[in-house]
Amino acid sequence: MGEEKKKKFSLMSAILSVICVVFVAEAAAPVAAIGNSQFFWWIFLLIAFLLPYGLMSSELGTTYIGDGGIYDWVTQAFGHRWGSRVSWYYWINYPLWLASLAVVTPDLLTTITGIEFPTVAAIVIELVFIWAIVWISFYPVADSVWILNGAAVIKMLLAILIGALGLYTFATKGAANEFTLSSMLPSFNLNSLSFISVIIFNLLGFEVICTFADDMENPKKQIPQAIIVGGLVIAAIYIFSAFGIGVAIPTDQISTGSGLMDSFKLLTGSTGGWFIIAMAFLFLLTLFGNMISWSLGVNNTACYAAENGDMPKIFAKRGGKDEMPIGAAIMNGVVASIVVVIAPILPNQDLFWAFFSLNLVMFLMSYVPVFPAFYRLRKIDPDTPRPFRVGGSDTFLKVLVALPMIMIVISLVFTALPLQFDSASLSEQLPITIGAVVFTLFGEAIIWVKKIKKEGVIYHGEENRKDNTETRRV
Repeated sequence: MGEEKKKKFSLMSAILSVICVVFVAEAAAPVAAIGNSQFFWWIFLLIAFLLPYGLMSSELGTTYIGDGGIYDWVTQAFGHRWGSRVSWYYWINYPLWLASLAVVTPDLLTTITGIEFPTVAAIVIELVFIWAIVWISFYPVADSVWILNGAAVIKMLLAILIGALGLYTFATKGAANEFTLSSMLPSFNLNSLSFISVIIFNLLGFEVICTFADDMENPKKQIPQAIIVGGLVIAAIYIFSAFGIGVAIPTDQISTGSGLMDSFKLLTGSTGGWFIIAMAFLFLLTLFGNMISWSLGVNNTACYAAENGDMPKIFAKRGGKDEMPIGAAIMNGVVASIVVVIAPILPNQDLFWAFFSLNLVMFLMSYVPVFPAFYRLRKIDPDTPRPFRVGGSDTFLKVLVALPMIMIVISLVFTALPLQFDSASLSEQLPITIGAVVFTLFGEAIIWVKKIKKEGVIYHGEENRKDNTETRRV
């Protein structure tokens, strides 16, 4: 039975799962809002961020196989306090992201059905979306692999279609934005720089594939292969889809929430019809795929951290014959439901970007310690066999660690802090700053209440790592 389950998750499934997890179709519009300089930032961040991050994830993911993911790596390197912080930041981003996608669901259904939904009906639709995701996440990844594969294919189809329509429109009618070499050079406009965090967000998530290791045929080979192949495909489709949106809509008119669908409408010259309805339906399916693929990794990490005393006990609750982390899944639904219910009374009208940007900040914060953890584990745990090992001198490894860390810290500053003190910037970014501070304090409260110490706490991950090491040596 175990072998049959593993066979469900082949190398192709692993690659498609990486694409499903990492390629986020709804984030294409916020990136396009950067303008033509996005192409420079894509190329720069592919080299300065994706390459080192992918290499380090491949080594850590094949060396420390288990459900803990980045929590495991940081806890082993820096102790339970930092492990608790990472697990909290990593988890809380998910229900915020879930809420941001839920609030765009009624608009997609309006495009599909032609029915305008009043506020109460829209909230009901958002709640149904949230709890459908929660219910599906009660089941193992092997049972949902067809959803992951299907969502990955649909995402690639949407990206290719928007890019192809952009090419056709560019050749026959011209573009909404001027495409010149000078326009593609980096823009240091504070408004556009705040969206660069979305590019980094779009390049994160490779470590989620490591939590699927138990369902793989050969994780030591499949994880690096899936990261390398998936990364190359993702880079290509992101840039192609970004071009299509840039052709369709002037940069200053791109909506962060509906930019992709707006682009389809403008490029086809239609606000309805079977094609637009089909695109809206497929886009809706990708939202389900995103949430399902990420829930499997986020819930396992939160549950694993709770079992080690680094998250509240509710997250440690498992259920069903597969012992799935249902406590974390239910908490996802509770938090996301509260957010969408109170959303109508919030002053910010761009609810998608408000929730999505706060999710971005918390998510990026969880990765800051991951890169130094890679270097520290090389120093304090050199004897553990590394099936995939990043080569290079000590100086090279330090540069490899520093580059993505610097990129994340800079993007956090531009996204979370109001660097301009005009009313527009304050109304847009100050709520993000306040939200990030509040959720950070929640995490610190968890550490204080549970009295987590750096030493003296039994850590299951260490025992699992020793067992894995012994098995490999035998």
